[in-house]
Amino acid sequence: MAYRITSFNEYKQEYQKSVEHPEAFWAEKAEAFVWIKKWDTVLEWNFTEPNVKWFSGGKLNITENCLDRHLAERGDQVAMIWEPNNPDETVRKITYRQLHGDVCRFANALKNNGAKKGDRICIYMPMVPELAVAVLACARIGAIHSVVFGGFSFNSLSERIQDAACNIVVTADGGFRGAKDIPLKKIVDEALLTCPSVKKVIVLKRTGIAINMADGRDVWWESEVRKASTDCPAEVMDSEDMLFILYTSGSTGKPKGVVHTTGGYMVYVDYTFKNVFQYNDGDVYWCTADVGWVTGHSYLIYGPLLAGAITLMFEGIPVFPDAGRFWKVIDKHQVNIFYTAPTAIRSLEAHGLDYVKPYKLDSLRVLGTVGEPINEEAWLWYHENIGKGQCPIVDTWWQTETGGIMISPLVGITETKPSFATLPLPGVQPVLMDEGGKELKGNNVEGRLCMKFPWPSIIRTTYGNHERCHDNYFSHYKGYYFTGDGCKRDENGYYRITGRVDDVIKVSGHLLGTAEIENAINQHPDIVESAVVGFPHDIKGWGIYAFVICRNERKDVDTLRKEILETVTKYMGAIGKPDKIQVVPGLPKTRSGKIMRRILRKISEGETANFGDTSTLLDPAVVEEIKNGAVK
Repeated sequence: MAYRITSFNEYKQEYQKSVEHPEAFWAEKAEAFVWIKKWDTVLEWNFTEPNVKWFSGGKLNITENCLDRHLAERGDQVAMIWEPNNPDETVRKITYRQLHGDVCRFANALKNNGAKKGDRICIYMPMVPELAVAVLACARIGAIHSVVFGGFSFNSLSERIQDAACNIVVTADGGFRGAKDIPLKKIVDEALLTCPSVKKVIVLKRTGIAINMADGRDVWWESEVRKASTDCPAEVMDSEDMLFILYTSGSTGKPKGVVHTTGGYMVYVDYTFKNVFQYNDGDVYWCTADVGWVTGHSYLIYGPLLAGAITLMFEGIPVFPDAGRFWKVIDKHQVNIFYTAPTAIRSLEAHGLDYVKPYKLDSLRVLGTVGEPINEEAWLWYHENIGKGQCPIVDTWWQTETGGIMISPLVGITETKPSFATLPLPGVQPVLMDEGGKELKGNNVEGRLCMKFPWPSIIRTTYGNHERCHDNYFSHYKGYYFTGDGCKRDENGYYRITGRVDDVIKVSGHLLGTAEIENAINQHPDIVESAVVGFPHDIKGWGIYAFVICRNERKDVDTLRKEILETVTKYMGAIGKPDKIQVVPGLPKTRSGKIMRRILRKISEGETANFGDTSTLLDPAVVEEIKNGAVK
């Protein structure tokens, strides 16, 4: 196993080495892998175009490092545990040897259906092992995978297929998600009415529902793999060849196809997986993210498999068949490391401890969070009730564009602080900038989070539109990568993400992060979750409008509002007090758990229609309920 930090002193030494001698630092980490040909140059870069290349001239295949190199030592070790949506269905355990065979067989099936190196292949599947197989099979033959989350609408799917000009779609007849059946193939059929580039659709049987199969275009997964051999030599890839495209929503315009390449991504996700989670051989690791998001790519598939880990994939949702499902799965599989989203934690907290008490949870050693800053109340609930006060929590900050974790505690090494992502990982050089582009030195400062030096898994481009990559990430502050996030650095140099810069409200001349206000509101014992937006205010310029979800129904809403104002004053100061507070049944969230704030902004501004595309919302009906209860 590659070098792993074991003490805070070592972290400081590693960090210093990574800043002073970054090329030597990352070359040393890359030596741990199988390279068909070693690189000529470790790093070439500028943030002007931008143009970043890691391990140029190096030849490799990432699947040889995920699978082949483990076969001698751990071929019969479980690589993946699959827990189905329905707890009565059979669990699947797949060894490294079996996974290798499955990947090679499906890689040959792809080739038999016309796939070749450089092709873009869209994967639109439920959370089943075949999804991981499809991802790795693409990488095996040098095709570029574009995974689209199985909850997206046909329109969103079509947009992504068209943008990447995919020639093959891999899907399933349907998928199970809680009590719902998702008609995946039907959605694909609708999407493909506007996708002339697609020549083949490979369909896995999952739900058994009746579907249409287009002659000459659609084929069954099962029959294709039966015809295919398990012998599939890995395609030789350049370190800078594209590995995958993953679409992320822009604040405006169509989704951006974030491009990650092979060598640097491999080195970085392996290093961060081992060090952040302090993975030990034999640990059972569970990341609850869907593979449709970057967390699923980096820390459910690639990171764990590169490390020879046991990774658990879950098909279902946290509250099916009841709100104890996560905890039941942890006990059932003796999970040691659990990595999930604050949204899920807050949701389960709202269901109460009766769903936690039946479970021991004594196998847990590490807890993690990802996707958004975790508020202090949820952090403490998670720490005390799930970790029993014994498990360190790694509150990880990173983005689709960064490829891997950037700022995070290291388990048992970094002293944690609720709602702080703490310190940058070795190789990560964050800076805080003011609005005028001046770097803010020292501690106890707040500004915009940028990076002044590349790390191996940094975004290379946005697919088909390099100018968009430049404009989004490299144009705001010349010579820096701009994350789009606001950030505080405290007296100890710890970083706390305060939310997207476009989620900052300027109240009476003071910039306030929505995440900070929400964190204060959420300290109120009756508030499960809140979302804050700005609205035009005659005196302050912008006022604060808070949408809050209550744990229990409150008849005395005026009293509740007063209590919330007192709570915010206590935890943040009077400047953060909301001008309007609306109790809501839910928030307009996408299926990945992100709050669609533009809808809340429109409602706060008195808009009653024109909410734009709401097809990606988990529950579109909630918008009407919020609108009808808007505070005037």
